Amino acid sequence: MTNVITGIYGSGASYLAEMLVKQKKPVVGLARWHSNGHNKNIDSLKNKMNVIECDLTDLSATIRALKFANPTCIYNMASHANVRASFDNPISVLDNNIKITINLFEALKILDIFPTIHHVSTSEVYGIVDQSESPIKEEHPLNPANIYSVSKLTQEKICYAYQNSDHFNIIITRCFSYICPRREDIFTSAFARQIVEIEKGRRDVLVHGNLNSVRTLMDVRDMSSAYIEATEKCLFGEPYNIGGYNTLSVRDFLEKLKEKAKVKIKTEIDPKLLRPIDINYQVPDCTKFKEKTGWKPKISLDESVDFLLEYYRKL
Repeated sequence: MTNVITGIYGSGASYLAEMLVKQKKPVVGLARWHSNGHNKNIDSLKNKMNVIECDLTDLSATIRALKFANPTCIYNMASHANVRASFDNPISVLDNNIKITINLFEALKILDIFPTIHHVSTSEVYGIVDQSESPIKEEHPLNPANIYSVSKLTQEKICYAYQNSDHFNIIITRCFSYICPRREDIFTSAFARQIVEIEKGRRDVLVHGNLNSVRTLMDVRDMSSAYIEATEKCLFGEPYNIGGYNTLSVRDFLEKLKEKAKVKIKTEIDPKLLRPIDINYQVPDCTKFKEKTGWKPKISLDESVDFLLEYYRKL
């Protein structure tokens, strides 16, 4: 049974690949040949998996890659995923994320291959949710607040359309915030990287954006195990929230990092890091997913913070 992971150079995809390989499951990764991702993310997997250069915006390349891989399962993780960048490059983000999804399904139809597809979506599709309406359930209205989340919701709708008209087998997960050292454009990693730079005398002040947002955090390694459980146990045509247990503000997370720093950390706000509109409260209700799979996160917040800091200290 071959597992194809799109966007294999991405941070979350690389941790998922490591876990699948450790479980001795065959993996083929699809990577855009001009990707701005990091092939160093899968350095540990050299000679343990195949990587095919494939730009999913190119239908012919997608057909050739899938014909070679002949997948029984696809983890669809390829997307432009930087929320802040989507304010500056909205057309590029929207065009890319929609086209790669359509091309994936069209290529599978042309090849007459119908694997299990796990489409990885995001909690961003819920948009701005008042604290009184939390924790957020899958049935909550979907009101995306930025172009990135519009593109991800459109991907979900494409999934449903192909499932209904062409009988694809598709599972959708909506992942909430996670700690992932290899992804440098999220606040957890940005803070950790700057703290290590201050420890090494390479910068004086840690800069940040909005610290008031509240997030429920989990470790990327727990996220990877959840994705595998979802693929094996969840129902087709259903969305599932995936999230951790640790709910805290961005400010509290920064303070936790500062407590573990080797030197005193000075901070200041950088207006360029503020988004035109921000989602200030994201707390999931993951009951549906946990009842279906029995999954629970295993890694504590302290372990994740240590994991994050040590990653940047070793770079």
